[in-house]
This record gives sequence, C-alpha cells and structure tokens, in this order.
Amino acid sequence: MFPSQQRTMEILNKGAEGDVVSRVCDTFLSVLILLNLVAVCLESVNSFHAQYGYELFLFETVSVVIFVIEYSLRIWSAPANEESKSSSPSGRRFEYIFSFTGVIDLMAILPTILPLLLGGVDLRWLRVLRLVRLLKISHYSSALEDLFSAVYQERRSFLAALYLMGIALFLSSSLMYLAEYEAQPEKFASIPQTMWWALITLTTVGYGDVSPVTPLGQIIGAFTAIMGVCTVALLTGIVASAFSNQMSRREAIFEAEINSAMSDGVITEDEQKHIEELRERFKITEEHARAIADLLEEKRNKP
Repeated sequence: MFPSQQRTMEILNKGAEGDVVSRVCDTFLSVLILLNLVAVCLESVNSFHAQYGYELFLFETVSVVIFVIEYSLRIWSAPANEESKSSSPSGRRFEYIFSFTGVIDLMAILPTILPLLLGGVDLRWLRVLRLVRLLKISHYSSALEDLFSAVYQERRSFLAALYLMGIALFLSSSLMYLAEYEAQPEKFASIPQTMWWALITLTTVGYGDVSPVTPLGQIIGAFTAIMGVCTVALLTGIVASAFSNQMSRREAIFEAEINSAMSDGVITEDEQKHIEELRERFKITEEHARAIADLLEEKRNKP
C-alpha cells in the first residue's frame, strides 16, 4: 500500500473534521451529482433540450469524465481500506467493485458509455439510469445504511408485520372477488386482478378507479381500509422504533467509550481522536457529545 493510496481514499471518502481538501472534494462531487439530476430532468423537456442540447451534452461529457476518474481512483486506492475483509490488494479492489457503492459508481457512468458501444438505445431509459447517480451521495451520507441497519435489527417484527399484511391482502382480495364478481366482472375478474384494489386500499392510497358497488363489497372494503391503516401504522412504528433504538445503542457505545477514556482521569490525544471519529461516525452533534462528557464527569466527581 502506498501513502498516496491512503490519502486518495481519505479525500474521496467522507472528509474528517479539519480535512479541508476532503471536505472540498465531498462538496464538489455532491453538487455535481445534484446538478446532474437537474440536467437529466431538464433534458426530458423537449423545448429546453432543443434550445440547450449542446450545453447539456458538454455538461454530461465533463461529468462522466469526472465520474470515471473518481471511479478509477477509488479502485486504485481500495487496497488502503483497512476495514476490508480481504487482506490482498486485488481482493480489496474486487470487494469495492462488487459492493453497493461500487456498483452505483459504475452505473453512474454506464448510461453515457452504453450508446457508444451498443448504438440505438432508448434515450428515455438512459435518462432514468442516469438518475441512479443520486445514490452516489451514499458515499457521504449513511442514510441508506442506517435504514437497512435499522430494518435488519427489527427484521423479525418487520417480517411479522409484512406477514399480517400479506394475510390481509389475500383475504380481502378473495372476499371482494366473491362479493363483486357478478356486479363488476370487468373490474373484479379474478383474485389476482382484485389484488390491485386490495393493495391500494391496504396502503391507504385508494385511487378510486376500482371500488365496490354491492353492500357486501362495501362492508368488505371498509374492513380492508381499517386493516390497511393498522398494518401501515404498525410498519411505520416498527421502522421508527428501530431508528430510535439504533440511536440509543450508538449513544450507549459512545458513552461507554468516553467513560473508558476517563477511567484513568486523563483523556489522551489518541483517545480524543478515537472519540471524535466515533462521534462523526454515529452522527452525534458536538453539543450532545459535550453534554454526555459533562454528565459522566459530574457522576465521577460525586462522592
């Protein structure tokens, strides 16, 4: 591993506190990604594309060149990743390439390269694929990681709620099919077709394009809507609770780390650096961190 690889990885990944170069790089790439999303949306407006098509093409070309350079540098600096499960440089490179962020980085440049390789590709599909660049911000934000982690921690409760929703979906679809088939055979022609109505009713969307007309069907529809409110509230509560529990666990780990560092009465420079890195990784504000430290100090000073 070369020192330049380590520094390159530090610059491309989320910048640490005080690392001006890395923070500037993060801001530049984030703004570039957002501008790309705006450009993709404006490109779909025919009048705007007709007037500024050349400028959009230049901006896309420059953006892709920058993304290709970034992608190449990430592959080159991957051996510097000490958190990798692989010990060999090539293994760490392949680990990045096939990781979630690596696949997203590749997909960010493919929509522009594919037409050069395949020729006649539907431009509308390419525009949609270019919107995947929004996920590149996951390099600098842990929002998606936090969501997946929270759901995984509460996976049993989440799967149980989905199971209940599945039961409600099949039960309401079957009953509504029996109640409405004769009155509306074109809208409730089969149980799978009736699932469309059941799904939008259970999720409380209720487009209104399909609705029961028989008294029994309306009763079933009312109960389906009530079950939908309950299941959606249950799923929402599970995710919200998972996020809250995750933050509580992080605060407990952070508090234990500070308590351990204060055990000998002196917080060394290395301990302070580790605490600061932990604070940034757990998204704990400086004010909150100081409050935790002050509270622990007060507890330790009590007779």
